[in-house]
Amino acid sequence: MIKDNQKILNRMHVVMDAFITTISYALAYVLKFYVIDAGSMGIGVLPPKDYFSMLLFLVPAYVLLYYLCNVYGPKRTGKQHREIGAIIKANTVGMALYIVILYIFVQEINYSRSMMALFYVLNIVITTISRIILRKTLHSMRKRGYNLKHVLVVGYSRAAESYIDRLQWNPHWGYVVCGVLDDFVPQDTLYKGIKVLGEIDRLQEILQNSKLDEIAIALSLRDYDRLEEIVNICEKSGVHTKFIPDYNSLIPSSPYTEDLMGLPVINIRYVPLTNTGNMVIKRAMDIAGALFGILITSPILLLIAALVKITSPGPIIFKQERVGLHNVPFYMYKFRSMEQQTEADEKKAWTVKNDPRVTPIGKFIRKTSLDELPQLFNILKGDMSLVGPRPERPLFVDKFKEEIPRYMIKHQVRPGLTGWAQVNGYRGDTSIKKRIEYDLYYIENWTFSFDIKIILLTFITGFINKNAY
Repeated sequence: MIKDNQKILNRMHVVMDAFITTISYALAYVLKFYVIDAGSMGIGVLPPKDYFSMLLFLVPAYVLLYYLCNVYGPKRTGKQHREIGAIIKANTVGMALYIVILYIFVQEINYSRSMMALFYVLNIVITTISRIILRKTLHSMRKRGYNLKHVLVVGYSRAAESYIDRLQWNPHWGYVVCGVLDDFVPQDTLYKGIKVLGEIDRLQEILQNSKLDEIAIALSLRDYDRLEEIVNICEKSGVHTKFIPDYNSLIPSSPYTEDLMGLPVINIRYVPLTNTGNMVIKRAMDIAGALFGILITSPILLLIAALVKITSPGPIIFKQERVGLHNVPFYMYKFRSMEQQTEADEKKAWTVKNDPRVTPIGKFIRKTSLDELPQLFNILKGDMSLVGPRPERPLFVDKFKEEIPRYMIKHQVRPGLTGWAQVNGYRGDTSIKKRIEYDLYYIENWTFSFDIKIILLTFITGFINKNAY
């Protein structure tokens, strides 16, 4: 039943999108020529048939683009913002193709650019609103017990518990877990109200006697020798089957796979910045950003340098060894904010609240993060990046790599002046574990636009560091 409903829903999406594209185009035409430029249908203005004949190209092209941009992907557990992003992407590509066809192939310059802009905006807005209404309608139906998917979980493991947890946290997804099969957990054992129905050998019997929509295979590692047998049974029944690995703690949520002459290979950790093209883009942005930053902050750099020199004896710049890309140590620059110390004293511990070693001007520049400005020169040298995980001192790296799983992965990219952890409040004396979680997310999900977002958030959230002492 669910499969039939999904087919109907997918067809409805296509018809609805074709209708919305037509309506948006017609509405853009009316707004342009009958509202904004009322009475301007004169010399140089193309007749309506020239405009509306383009719908023969636009409607099928936009439906195809929605398909290629994954607008018609699964909606049950998909994120709303990703669907909206796919709609914007498809419309942007569609408008670009429209312009190319008009001005290169059709060679017509009299098509109104403002009318095309109106169509672009209206189509995105109306399509997005229709998707939001449809999603909310389906969520409401599922909460009332309609359009549900009935799932049987095969295997009791950490992965099975995590899967059940997420389905119960999100009832609007419309999943109902009918039970669990496992060879080692006693029958009638309950987890969050879900009962163990018996051993895995009961699978074929249950498939024959039940109307299930999905099978979720969540075997524990000890049962993986039965995986092929279970998949064969499920495929013979025709029920949609999913595999939830019991090693999800070892691989990212979106693993990078390679095709090795037909053999799928899963990379435990995919780092986009190992790609040469991505490295070049990021390095170019770092050099441009550092030069621009030095240029506009030069008066502040000179003022702070003078204040540091006048208010406390010692060097203006404080150099401290940190661990960078590929675990290679480098010296990170800061304006000196503490009384001059011996190297042994400096290595003892982090700065603490009301630390007597911090100078009066040092307290201000640490709180406002102005002491970090000399790191712009580290970025120019290639030791650091504008955005990345914050670098740590060697003694703390040796300590944390033993205490925090996956800590050393942060050294697969250049450390940064700012970062995803920092803009989310994990700066200074805060949880190292949470900081690493955010750093790993950044490393695995890097994009140029993500860097821009973090830089903008750094300015929006401000440079005040509440955890700096």
